[in-house]
Amino acid sequence: MSLKQLILRCAAIATIGAGMAFAPASQAQTEQRYVTIEPAQPSDTAGKVEVLEFFAYTCPHCHAMEPLTHKWSQELPENVVLRRVPVAFNAGMADLQKLYFSLEALDRLDLHKNVFNAIHRERKRIYDFDAMADWIETQGVDRKQFEAAFKSFGINNKVARANELAKNYKIEGTPSLAIGGRYVTSPSMTGTYEGAISQAQALLNEVLSK
Repeated sequence: MSLKQLILRCAAIATIGAGMAFAPASQAQTEQRYVTIEPAQPSDTAGKVEVLEFFAYTCPHCHAMEPLTHKWSQELPENVVLRRVPVAFNAGMADLQKLYFSLEALDRLDLHKNVFNAIHRERKRIYDFDAMADWIETQGVDRKQFEAAFKSFGINNKVARANELAKNYKIEGTPSLAIGGRYVTSPSMTGTYEGAISQAQALLNEVLSK
């Protein structure tokens, strides 16, 4: 079985506790390398072209692709910013969204990869606040500070915005990359993780040329 066939097959398989797939089956079946978003979405970052990485911590493909996305983000020009957008395909995933935004609020996004590793390599079930708070202490983060961030009004607002973005971009699977408010691509469309990054770069070049 080729890698592309494997990826498309995996798109139909539920991931840990989430029921996620790479991307909508209808998109995968068209073999389009990207889709165009209508209407185009505005940037939330003033003066910057945004690349949005829609991901979920429970998604094994997001875990596998994260090092590639991180490397690519380091190579983006100054007028481009990569923003991670945690998504929830069911109510049980909301705490994982809050976990990401709490790490961001505490300036501890260095632990982003550790969350992936804890879930997918160490098989830790850090899916709710209590389990997350126990785990976060092992990472050198004060439990009370984490709780204050996690339960804050600001984090709830960020989760609401993430859900709005996922709806506006019609995200039904992860990982997906949205480019300049106009395009979305994903490994299920391109066949490989590397292909998704290459396609995203091509789309970004097009956006920047206009």
